[in-house]
Amino acid sequence: MKDTKDIKDISIIDATPEDADFIAWGIMEAVGPELVDQMAGEDGTPEDVHLVFSRLALRDDSQYSYLNTRIALASDGQKAGVCVSYDGALLKELRRSFFEEAGKVFDWRMTPSEVEKLPGETCSEEFYLDTIATRPDYRGKGIAHALIRDAAAKAESKGLPLGLLVADHNSEARRLYEEIGFRPVGRRWFAGEEMTNMRLK
Repeated sequence: MKDTKDIKDISIIDATPEDADFIAWGIMEAVGPELVDQMAGEDGTPEDVHLVFSRLALRDDSQYSYLNTRIALASDGQKAGVCVSYDGALLKELRRSFFEEAGKVFDWRMTPSEVEKLPGETCSEEFYLDTIATRPDYRGKGIAHALIRDAAAKAESKGLPLGLLVADHNSEARRLYEEIGFRPVGRRWFAGEEMTNMRLK
């Protein structure tokens, strides 16, 4: 993995339950306002979406759990970025809690068998980088690179390549991933959109 940024002043630490709101912010930042609005629907609000993700961050059986999250601290000690990653083999088990919490807030009606049949954004062949987000006032300082390097180390400890999805329209993110060393390996569906699956070799 190439080192293209100066990351010597960035610390990466385990998230705690107290980071739930920051984790929720990072997830919403990563998926973008269109998907947040889609999730909220006509009767919901972004605040409702934040509530769902903050509840998920507090759980230990969620893909968005604080247990799957690392926080980047800038040299001034402030939370500058967040990364959620986990073993892709656990996705189906972990995402049940997503539909459980979303069902409470948005009254979604999906049976366990319907959830089970949904396409997976990852698989057992990779360690999945689900979410990465950097606070706007800390961008351009190597935060994303530091978080990706940290996730890559977690993936290596599991004997798996680090994988992620990138939308076709997100050329800026794709350039970043290619610069770091990610390469496309196929296509996968996420939230009704087909995206490129990339892995760090």
